[in-house]
Amino acid sequence: MIVTTAQGRIEGFERNGAWQFRGIPYAAPPVGERRFRPPAPPEPWEGVRSGREFGAISCQGTGGTTAFLGEQARETSEDCLFLNVLTPGCDDGARPVVVWIHGGGFVNGSGSTPWYDGTRMATRGDVVVVTVNYRLGAAGFLWLGDLDPSYRSSGVNGLLDQAAALRWVQENIAGFGGDPGNVTIVGESAGAMSVSTLLALPAARGLFHRAVAESGAASNTFPPRIAAEITSSMMSRLEVTDLDGLLAADPDALVAAAGKVTGEIFHDPARIAGRTGIALAMAFQPVVDGEWLPADPLEAVRRGEAADVPFLTGTNLDEWNLFRLMSPSGLDHPALLERLDTHFGDGHRVHEAYAASVPAGATPDDLWSAVLTDVTFRMPTVRLVEARAEGATSPTHQYLFTWASPAFGGIAGSCHALEIPFVFGVLANPGAELILGGEAGDDLWALSDAMQDAWIAFARTGDPNHPGLPEWPAWDPESRPVMRFDVEPALVHDPGRAERLLWEGVL
Repeated sequence: MIVTTAQGRIEGFERNGAWQFRGIPYAAPPVGERRFRPPAPPEPWEGVRSGREFGAISCQGTGGTTAFLGEQARETSEDCLFLNVLTPGCDDGARPVVVWIHGGGFVNGSGSTPWYDGTRMATRGDVVVVTVNYRLGAAGFLWLGDLDPSYRSSGVNGLLDQAAALRWVQENIAGFGGDPGNVTIVGESAGAMSVSTLLALPAARGLFHRAVAESGAASNTFPPRIAAEITSSMMSRLEVTDLDGLLAADPDALVAAAGKVTGEIFHDPARIAGRTGIALAMAFQPVVDGEWLPADPLEAVRRGEAADVPFLTGTNLDEWNLFRLMSPSGLDHPALLERLDTHFGDGHRVHEAYAASVPAGATPDDLWSAVLTDVTFRMPTVRLVEARAEGATSPTHQYLFTWASPAFGGIAGSCHALEIPFVFGVLANPGAELILGGEAGDDLWALSDAMQDAWIAFARTGDPNHPGLPEWPAWDPESRPVMRFDVEPALVHDPGRAERLLWEGVL
């Protein structure tokens, strides 16, 4: 199958009932003089380009969470602005389009991860699925506006890449059987933070029509003042003194320096983050520069940005358990209380609230994980939903994923990223068995279908309701309805209310 795009012709291949077109360039290579610059329009090519191989992914280190996603070693390069299209048919079907924005803390990941295989979603839902690479780490988010005002975009270039991919979709997706007037952006973790921030990014305005944020909200940005500290640390690590030195730095050296700076922040998160940032302590995040990203995205949403874009968002019950698996703590109660006091100023109050809500027999590590789950993921999502309620003219739907994996002796629980294979329907794909704790049975496939059908329905109409779920009303500040996704989905109201009220007075 050959499709003609605005840049040239590309040949795809059919697998499992869907056509795949891999490694399509959606912007010019951001190399040489284009390093740290906004994405430039894609360059045309002659002849027929093969769409059988994924393109190179953004330069990055080795991410601890990517093994769970079945990630394989792939070529990394500054020339990484590629997307992949998966479609049931290259016809005039005008299907809903789902654009997936990957996570990875803004420093790892790609659109070619096996867990992001959209075959089942495309064929079950008759939708077109697009997955995207974007610039990561220093390449995508290093603030250079203080060194040269013409580089003010540098703190959001990764987001501008995503907007460029959406612009490519607008111009070309009809040839792949998609409807450019019905585009839904979906992301998880840093991808969800991206989605939430794109709501307030002028360059993305009008390029999408619905949005889904899984385990990430609009609270992960830097002001230039903080971003400048990261830049200073990067320059020190690279032993350069000016912009020219950064422009001349080897890409691998940039990645290595970024890794060291991230390590510094991990050991001293208060340097860049308030209380809500103590856990992730990410050194590279979008920068609110006042021009490319004019305002804090949460406040922009509160004022009505993207008010007409239906929004679906939620978190997993035990988000922090994934990170806990990678760095077991071994806390005792005195150490836990000391941590709570250090970070929140009233450790006993926090301890009492969570001790009353965690299961009997919970350890100090369990309690600390529950605290970090709420501080890092759930409460930012709640705040975003509340902000939407003030200015939105379209509905917001909220979910909570609670199925607990038995993997790693049950420590995994409903951990971060666990919902991804359910949404994509890849429970049998490489890596899934590890985090699922074994082969998926009929009950888990039914849960996957219920979630996937909700995401598909939302992409099609802006409403996630379908016959396989209880009625799922739009969120409102009085009843706070939330769809709980488990083996038996159920509608609940204001889950975790006591903890929510606690944080409203602490954070």
